[in-house]
Amino acid sequence: MQFRCSLKAALLGATLLATAGAAQAQNVTLRALMEDVPETQIIEKLLPEFEKETGIKVEFEKIGYGDMHDKLVAQLVSPESYYNLLEVDFLWAGEFPAAGWLEDLNPYIAKSGFDLKPFIPSMLDLLGQTKDATPILPMYNYSMGLIYRTDLLNDAKIKADYKAKTGKELALPATLADYVALSAFFKANTPVVGAAMQGQRGDPNSMEFSNYLFSAGGAYLDADRKVVLNSPAGLTALKLYAENVQKGAQQGALSATLDDTMRLMCAGEAFSMVTYWWMLPQLDNAEKCPKVAGKLALSVMPGGHGESGGWGWGIPKNTSDESKAAAWKFIEWVQGKKISVARALEGHAPVRSDVFEDAAVLKKYPFYKTGLEIVASGKSFPIFAYSAQYEDVLGAQLSLAAGGQAKPEDALKAAADGLTQLLSK
Repeated sequence: MQFRCSLKAALLGATLLATAGAAQAQNVTLRALMEDVPETQIIEKLLPEFEKETGIKVEFEKIGYGDMHDKLVAQLVSPESYYNLLEVDFLWAGEFPAAGWLEDLNPYIAKSGFDLKPFIPSMLDLLGQTKDATPILPMYNYSMGLIYRTDLLNDAKIKADYKAKTGKELALPATLADYVALSAFFKANTPVVGAAMQGQRGDPNSMEFSNYLFSAGGAYLDADRKVVLNSPAGLTALKLYAENVQKGAQQGALSATLDDTMRLMCAGEAFSMVTYWWMLPQLDNAEKCPKVAGKLALSVMPGGHGESGGWGWGIPKNTSDESKAAAWKFIEWVQGKKISVARALEGHAPVRSDVFEDAAVLKKYPFYKTGLEIVASGKSFPIFAYSAQYEDVLGAQLSLAAGGQAKPEDALKAAADGLTQLLSK
């Protein structure tokens, strides 16, 4: 009888603790520092649904990318982080776990029975998953491809002029060199520039240049993680990148950001942009961009490979257990199939293969088939503890070369040496 009473008391105690934990989680307000991009806005619209289902409030603080890293780090090294839900860029996927700032999500995944099988393996790898730990769960991908104007490519007058000047038929370029030449043609011979380019030093031009590097057959590192940037392919890529900034891009390209290129393309003032593939549904919108809606298409980067990147969700260690439980509840909700499909129908860039293949998504956005090809063929910027710092090193050299202040050979060597030095730290 005593045993039964003790067991009953223990079960009652466990139930009360679970109930108390759920109630405490409901009293938590999740705060996340988010990049101010369409993906954030898509999720933000769905937050009332999460609060209705769980009682947990979520607040997004939206800022530009350039300010995010330092603002997050300041909280992650403090006794308790103000942000108890993290949006983590893949460039920080080496730094944050190595510093011990993130919870391992594996225990949460196991306890909740959350299924990782639909997640694209390359996205899990990109964000630092190992056989022992999952520090970051993929949120969305930002692999890059080419968005271009189909109406201009099919314009009879432009086609005739191109044939007269080059002796070639106007067509979507198959190589990086062909693309840069076509870009220069558009700027010199039509009312639009050939390429809307994000040449601001740092993250914008580092991400943009990576597409040129991979499409030219170059790489940052080899299979043994030896720096191979300073190569013939790397030099070809840098020369073509500088040429496009100088002969094909808009005025002021060297200080332009992603937002600037978006506005230029939306206004109908550019033939193309090398950008994140999920930009297409944002641009192909009759209300937001009436001048180009219905006139745009997407392709894999000329040359066959673009830059592959992505964001993920993390939970900071320096927050309360109640906050951690609430944060995981949100992560499994927002990355579940139902909400991921709802996001995709608004232009989300999925990290789950079942969302790319969803019938409703493909019906609304047939180009998601090409989006999956872009993700599958993408290559990654070097991921290590100092990836964010290397963007600044590389970006400075790209800017010097594209601005004509340094020879491409010298800029490439300096960029490669900088990568070698940071990798050795």
